[in-house]
Amino acid sequence: MKRIGMLTSGGDCQALNAAMRGVVKTLFNSGEEIELYGFLEGYKGLIYGNYKMLESKDFSGVITKGGTILGSSRTPFKTITEPDENGLDKVEAMKHNYYKLNLDCMVILGGNGTHKTANLLKNEGLNIVTLPKTIDNDLYGTDMTFGFQSAVDIATNCIDCIHTTAASHGRVFIVEVMGHKVGWLTLNAGMASGADIILIPEIPYDINKIAEAIEKRKKRSSFTILAVAEGAISKEDAALSKKDYKKKLAESKYPSISYELADQIHELTGEDVRVTVPGHTQRGGSPCPYDRVFASRLGSEAGNLILKGEYGFMVGYKNREIVKVPLEDVAGKLKSIPADASIIKEAKLLGISFGD
Repeated sequence: MKRIGMLTSGGDCQALNAAMRGVVKTLFNSGEEIELYGFLEGYKGLIYGNYKMLESKDFSGVITKGGTILGSSRTPFKTITEPDENGLDKVEAMKHNYYKLNLDCMVILGGNGTHKTANLLKNEGLNIVTLPKTIDNDLYGTDMTFGFQSAVDIATNCIDCIHTTAASHGRVFIVEVMGHKVGWLTLNAGMASGADIILIPEIPYDINKIAEAIEKRKKRSSFTILAVAEGAISKEDAALSKKDYKKKLAESKYPSISYELADQIHELTGEDVRVTVPGHTQRGGSPCPYDRVFASRLGSEAGNLILKGEYGFMVGYKNREIVKVPLEDVAGKLKSIPADASIIKEAKLLGISFGD
């Protein structure tokens, strides 16, 4: 018999359920006797022993459902080795619950912070297999994460809808897309929806270049659309120290970068500017067909690794093939967009401005 634990950690996204279903169906279809423990609300469930027994039937019909049937929470890696408010050693508590249930393996679904903790647990002697989840597609070691394509579809649809009202009123519209540290989601949604200007964290912008791009656009069209990552940053702010930049954000009168941009654009061009923030809708709803298939494939391979007793890996995607990646090669690394990436060059050839 194999005893398997499973949890979903960090921000939720589409296809978490589809990925878990892929793992579970592979395990139960193997003919081997399986006991499955689902830990609730991410690492919190593993820390405090909050779990429920799961059966194959619990995953019937979940491939179309977004979110996670196990619940999720953020348990920051930077505080994982610190005692909780009651003095509990969180790492030791997770190990205790793992061994108490006599688990053969933990399946952990999550993004960057989740993988840091997963690698820590692996180094503490636990058998770990992980799956790459995040709408940001910023997880190192894999070309794609599940949840990303569904979020691209939603953000693209939002910008598509803005086109008609922007054209009707001849306005400049800013659509703020999720992505604090990387711009994969904004770049893909912006290109897919025909945005005129795309601002991403990897390419600090010059507000005067943005104003020039809008003035140039006015010569052939009455409206302009900007797809702006929530982590977009000006060249001036990028030159600040991390401490000074955090201080500036804390003292800013603007709720986000998009509203500051709107005021600056209006001041430089006189244009009427509106801001739309789709926010957490990008994490929600049913996973798109691509993500359902992709997450199922990843989950299936994770189940296969467990059956073979191969632990300490993230199941990833490289060069259109499902691969296993050592956890130590993933944890603590961010997959950002290189400034010389071909997709950036191609976007610029299409006439898209990045404000640089």
